[in-house]
Amino acid sequence: MATVGLSEALFERGQICGACYELRCVDDLRWCIPGTSIIVTATNFCSPNYGFTPEGGGHCNPPNKHFVLPIEAFEKIAIWKAGNMPVQYRRIKCRKEGGIRYTISGASIFVSVLISNVAGAGDVVAVKIKGSRTGWLPMGRNWGQNWHINADLKNQPLSFEVTSSDGVTITSYNVAPKSWSFGQTFEAKQYES
Repeated sequence: MATVGLSEALFERGQICGACYELRCVDDLRWCIPGTSIIVTATNFCSPNYGFTPEGGGHCNPPNKHFVLPIEAFEKIAIWKAGNMPVQYRRIKCRKEGGIRYTISGASIFVSVLISNVAGAGDVVAVKIKGSRTGWLPMGRNWGQNWHINADLKNQPLSFEVTSSDGVTITSYNVAPKSWSFGQTFEAKQYES
């Protein structure tokens, strides 16, 4: 599955990271590959270029809804020479292999967790963290699916409660063992896809 960058009109200040879409090329019989579609995951931001108008080269400028595709993905739905092509898109449930991944970074009492490989809705709207010596603590969104908190959680196994945009909550108990350290990634159970 390819990852894509989204224009400001779709990116929702990073909240949409992890969401999945089905795309197909439309309205151009010369360049579109008929009957094909691709599944992509939103992971990046396509910055506006206000030196151009939205119609004159500023593809990622508001109000445009634009997807920046890797070449390999683009070539599955259109001929590469075509350049910028109109697409039809729809949001779909994400299908992921393996469990949700929690990558822990930070230092001292600053803990940042990147949550990835999320099935179902794909995008996360709320996260709580719990050490063995704390209750459930809400984390704040840093950017995309990076969540942070200022708390001393060292030398405690960590549990996570993750809520996706469709309101489904999954709890991963003691995902990171007491001996966890910054820079490690842990995998836990997954949403139904």
